[in-house]
Amino acid sequence: MSKTYFSKTHEYVTVDDNNIGFIGISDFAQHALGNVVYVDMPETGDDVTAGEDFGAVESVKAASDLIAPVSGAVLQINEHLIDNPRLINEDAMANWIIQVELTDPSELDALMDLDAYKKFCEEEGAH
Repeated sequence: MSKTYFSKTHEYVTVDDNNIGFIGISDFAQHALGNVVYVDMPETGDDVTAGEDFGAVESVKAASDLIAPVSGAVLQINEHLIDNPRLINEDAMANWIIQVELTDPSELDALMDLDAYKKFCEEEGAH
């Protein structure tokens, strides 16, 4: 069974029982960005490190770095986003950006579950 975690920089990681994580941006983030026009992704085989950027999302309004919520080796990139980055606007949670094999599953403990993330977004939106 998979479980989804969120970071304070609005990325999510959905992790399955084999410590494989699918990383993308949250629905909150895609709404804030507006129409996504380009996604910069790492290469398959690259390593990503929790708290460090691994690419960027560009929209008609802004460009935003993608910050890895967990560390791991990139197993796959979502090639559909190369030709159609707006898939993120259609369904951010279904259109992950990269798939990684987690190197330290304990990093998940520093992330939020959906309820905590919703509360975080409400508080952030109130400022």
